[in-house]
Amino acid sequence: MKILYTKAAEKQIRQLEKFLLKRIYTKIGLLSSNPYPQDSQKLEENLGYRIRVGGYRIVYQLNKKAKTILIVKIAHRREVYRKR
Repeated sequence: MKILYTKAAEKQIRQLEKFLLKRIYTKIGLLSSNPYPQDSQKLEENLGYRIRVGGYRIVYQLNKKAKTILIVKIAHRREVYRKR
């Protein structure tokens, strides 16, 4: 599956510390071969799914027809679910 990023997710990636980036990119890379990893959880209100990377969460949506994964948000767990 192809992985795409929202502009918000790209901005959040640029703000992360470098030691986290390797772990996050590894986890995102694994999504392309298995979009439903064991630690993924479906979110309410059709927001998609989330996976954990330490204290951070990656929120993503699947488009099965287009075979894409859209990374919506990457943030600390206390911030990721807040609506703006």
